[in-house]
Amino acid sequence: MDAMIRISSPFAIFNKPHDSPTSFSFSVPFSLNKNVGGSRNYQKLGSSRSSRNDAVFDEAAFEAERLTLDARARESMAEASKRETETDPKAWKWVIRKRVWDFMETRNIAQNPRPVHHRIPNFVGAAAAAQKLGGLEAFGVAKCVKVNPDSPQKQVRFLTLSGGKKLLTPQPRLRTGFFSVLESSMLTPSTINEACTSVGVAKYGRPIGLDEQIKVDLIVIGSVAVDPKTGARLGKGEGFAELEYGMLRYMGAIDDTTPIVTSVHDEQLVDDIPVEKLLIHDVPVDIICTPTQVIFTNTSIPKPQGIYWDKLSPEKLGQIRILRELKSRIEGETGQKLPCGPSEKLPPTAKRKR
Repeated sequence: MDAMIRISSPFAIFNKPHDSPTSFSFSVPFSLNKNVGGSRNYQKLGSSRSSRNDAVFDEAAFEAERLTLDARARESMAEASKRETETDPKAWKWVIRKRVWDFMETRNIAQNPRPVHHRIPNFVGAAAAAQKLGGLEAFGVAKCVKVNPDSPQKQVRFLTLSGGKKLLTPQPRLRTGFFSVLESSMLTPSTINEACTSVGVAKYGRPIGLDEQIKVDLIVIGSVAVDPKTGARLGKGEGFAELEYGMLRYMGAIDDTTPIVTSVHDEQLVDDIPVEKLLIHDVPVDIICTPTQVIFTNTSIPKPQGIYWDKLSPEKLGQIRILRELKSRIEGETGQKLPCGPSEKLPPTAKRKR
């Protein structure tokens, strides 16, 4: 693996970064947390349907559209990565991501879907890393686990459901709604494995809204690169993990004590993520599980407190209905208009056909 660069400067958590923000960044805080057990009643948000009897689920059409939109998103991220690294020598996140993606492909530790570029990379040993995660005390006592929908965490989703736990997973890129909940009682032994896929989540999951009274005991998050000494993490560059985390904070489903775990290959461990350049919305991890080890990072990086609206672009907001509804709700509760970030060019991932 490329030689690691040791960062020797002291922590300066969340100083304003000197590098320009990427096209997916959104920072400067404004959050409003509420107790979901409060007395106020709201119409459910993010629940596109309450029953699956009104239509036949078209698996082939869902998967074809998902793959098309994913391909467009990866192409757009590749363009953004090239543009930013060519024009801004401090576009350090893309440099680290590309190094890891290239290494995994070159050393053939990548698994399908390939190439792993512009994805949360699937890796050789993902099931072994999942078993390590499944042996954690935090996983054992958890009743509800939020798991990202990417390929390398499929076995984690399986362990969650087969262990009788509630699985909370986001709908792909939040483009169809918000989160879906799955429980083993909703499934049969023959459908649990399918329910761990994107198609299965859409087919068997129950969509929830921002008013769902739910407590998440453990968060499992995908990563491209992660620093075992600081807990600093890089995703694939779209910012959805941060949005999901912020919305769960708003719901009161999680707090600072909720453990965040990632499962990665040992070669995805790096030591050149500059903590002082992280943005306020970047989500750190408490525990790292690889095929060979479990690492407790004891991270000192503050966890995001909610959604940070000031750099959330109108285009990003326009793509994600649940964010628009949350913004409208907060503005109605506070009587104040929330800030909006600068315009940006986005991939057409959320332009769904009606």
